[in-house]
Amino acid sequence: MPPLLEFVPNFSEGKDRALVDRLVAAMTAVPSVHCLGSELDASHHRSVVTLAGPAPAIAEAAVRGAAAAAAAIDLRSHRGEHKRMGAMDVCPFVPLQGATMADAVATARSVGARLGAELGLPVFLYGEACARESRRVLGNFRNKEFEGLQSLVGSDPEFAPDFGPQRLHPTAGAVAVGARKFLIAFNVNLATADVQVAKDIAKLVREKDGGLKKVQAMGFFLDDKQLAQVSMNLLDFEVTSIRAVFDRVAALAAERSVAVAHSELVGLAPAAAIDAALAAHVRLPQFVAAEQVVEARLAALGA
Repeated sequence: MPPLLEFVPNFSEGKDRALVDRLVAAMTAVPSVHCLGSELDASHHRSVVTLAGPAPAIAEAAVRGAAAAAAAIDLRSHRGEHKRMGAMDVCPFVPLQGATMADAVATARSVGARLGAELGLPVFLYGEACARESRRVLGNFRNKEFEGLQSLVGSDPEFAPDFGPQRLHPTAGAVAVGARKFLIAFNVNLATADVQVAKDIAKLVREKDGGLKKVQAMGFFLDDKQLAQVSMNLLDFEVTSIRAVFDRVAALAAERSVAVAHSELVGLAPAAAIDAALAAHVRLPQFVAAEQVVEARLAALGA
């Protein structure tokens, strides 16, 4: 079996399922590329697609996905809870079976070069693929968002792209291309409409403010659910587990007399990170390993 990479593009479209399906179709038209799942979030106005395949095929799928997104998504009229800078906002590669981080880094850099040269998209390398240490953390530059980067790219050396033109694409923005360990997107929805509660808890659990190691967190209000949400990325589940972060959020919420409504697993997680017992503990409304565990999903697809 050739080494496999996971590819988890995030697109700035969370409301139009047909559009996201077209993006997925463009990427899975590449032979040997399998879609493990795609999820839309209307409040965040964002979709997360999970694909896997051999490195050369995944690289081609990434370029096709970025091209399709640039043609279909106009950030000038895009608004959502989640920070974003591009139509294909982030383009991370993750080593799976038989692959190393070096394979993921090499793929990220080759894809970044192609996006710049072939599609005219400015590219910022992040994570293990970063060319500048200041860009290892995605939020260090993506937090300026599409609107803020308009004046910075091309004028401020700190925001000079690693590949592509020294200006934002007028409608598709820029792309963050990286390599990383398996990231788990995990949200805890609170039984309150008070978004400040979620913001306060997020600050206490995220690493940058002295919270849990390898945890990023923000607080949001979900219009569609009328609930406050603690939205988190677990950058290394072996350092801070889903159980640990859920228990901490639940305890902090209880201190504020707020209950946990339920949690959400966005995309997939490795088998080592979650099972049915843990899913029940963290109050996932449903858990289907064949759909939500990466190894089980790959096996079901024969990959």
